[in-house]
Amino acid sequence: MFEAIENGPASKDITDALEFVEDLERNTAEEVRRQRSHTRFQIRTAVTLQPGNSSERNKRQVSGTTADISEGGGKVLLPEPCGVGDIYLLSFNRQELDLPITFARCVRCSLIRENAFEVGFRFFAPVELPAALLA
Repeated sequence: MFEAIENGPASKDITDALEFVEDLERNTAEEVRRQRSHTRFQIRTAVTLQPGNSSERNKRQVSGTTADISEGGGKVLLPEPCGVGDIYLLSFNRQELDLPITFARCVRCSLIRENAFEVGFRFFAPVELPAALLA
């Protein structure tokens, strides 16, 4: 009776599910930081978000402040949430942080307090950070 479960198609599903749970258990904040491929720099500068889809671009514009940034993404503080998985166009204050307009995907959004959200973005293409920031 149990042989069918142990060796059948359900066995693979159970094994896959257990491996997934083990991966989640290993995803501590320290482990995530260790696995990052780019160094993060703490910098506070103005950033404006708009939907990445050109037909939606003029319908929403949100201003916020960067908390940190790397070649691959960054953390932004915003007064309203962003949709995880959605694509945004980020425009930085070029006088404070000379980066081009950048497309990014929202990878996480957390409520900090009422009207304050911490949003993580991953850039679609790595950006070259200004030399002054790296020094």
